[in-house]
Amino acid sequence: MEELLETIVSAIDDKKGKNILSLDLRGFDGAITDAFVVCNAESTTQVAAIADGIEEKVFEKLGQRPRRTEGLQNAVWVVVDYVDVMVHIFQTQAREFYRLEELWADAPSTRHGEWE
Repeated sequence: MEELLETIVSAIDDKKGKNILSLDLRGFDGAITDAFVVCNAESTTQVAAIADGIEEKVFEKLGQRPRRTEGLQNAVWVVVDYVDVMVHIFQTQAREFYRLEELWADAPSTRHGEWE
């Protein structure tokens, strides 16, 4: 899982994703995955580019494809599901509205890269 997580974070950073946060959910009963990665971008175009960049880099480096990708139709909130790691890419206003990371506030978290 760690290599997958590092590759995802690197791909987000490559596409200038902002406020990258990983949450370790392994200690929570009923969690649907081992980790969430959350980030945001200023436009729907950038949200979609980040999702595409993640899929390309993970396949290139690890040979894995996501089980499912949802939300590309409007690219306000895209989820890329790698089973062990779920990536949530928000347009900035949507991230501020949904505050997904607050639902898992007790989870150990790591901030990656620069934060605004």
